[in-house]
Amino acid sequence: MASDPDCLFCKIVSGEVPSTRVYEDERTVAFMDINPATRGHLLVVPRAHAADLHAIDAEDLQACALAAQELAGRMPEQLGADGVNLLNCAGSVAWQTVFHFHLHVIPRYENDPLRLPWHPTPGDRDEIAAAAQDLGA
Repeated sequence: MASDPDCLFCKIVSGEVPSTRVYEDERTVAFMDINPATRGHLLVVPRAHAADLHAIDAEDLQACALAAQELAGRMPEQLGADGVNLLNCAGSVAWQTVFHFHLHVIPRYENDPLRLPWHPTPGDRDEIAAAAQDLGA
């Protein structure tokens, strides 16, 4: 499987960099975002490195979308979310900061203050872990 030794998300997929995983299958890994926009914000990435939407293999894109759909479906019951944003950023002008394809799965709550784009700031690690636990990690 293709990997980039300088890519943060490749290092997360390989286990070289720790993460709070909430889902994985043969093609994808999902983990909590450490700079969450809302409680429960997570990322779905392909195991194989692809820089962005333009570079990802169609089967990996499909697998990421299906994993995101599965995880988004858990959010209303397990997190009390009222809605979900699914977001992909392709290119730095479009707010991509890690150049390994990823889908943001962002639970939304009635009256939450999030407006896109959000400005990522470090989240509370205990709260991130609690949200991961609620999602079945």
